[in-house]
Amino acid sequence: MQPHMTLAPDKAIVLGKATIRAAHEMRLSNAALARVIGLSEPTISRIAGGARGIAPESKEGQLALLVVRLFRSLDPLVGSDAQKRHDWLRSHNKALNGTPAALIENPTGLVNALAYLDGMRAAA
Repeated sequence: MQPHMTLAPDKAIVLGKATIRAAHEMRLSNAALARVIGLSEPTISRIAGGARGIAPESKEGQLALLVVRLFRSLDPLVGSDAQKRHDWLRSHNKALNGTPAALIENPTGLVNALAYLDGMRAAA
């Protein structure tokens, strides 16, 4: 008799699902998410369908991890309110000198938005 073995979840599939969920919760379209993490829109669709994952060690994986962190930092600050999340992402932010949804489309803007939210959480 062989012992029952459970397989560890595929990290790439888990990151793909988490990234798609975070983007959905932040109301980012597949096109916007593609621009943020540097993948094509068809690839984002395959990830959303579960046919592909995002390798955490890849460049797009590192950016995807930041997208998930962005959501996890923003959500408690707005009390899990979807409208407030949407408003924050699409309103001009003086401290960031731009609209977060536009700024996160490049790695520097994504890191800066995350640092800003981490700072806000620390102050709260």
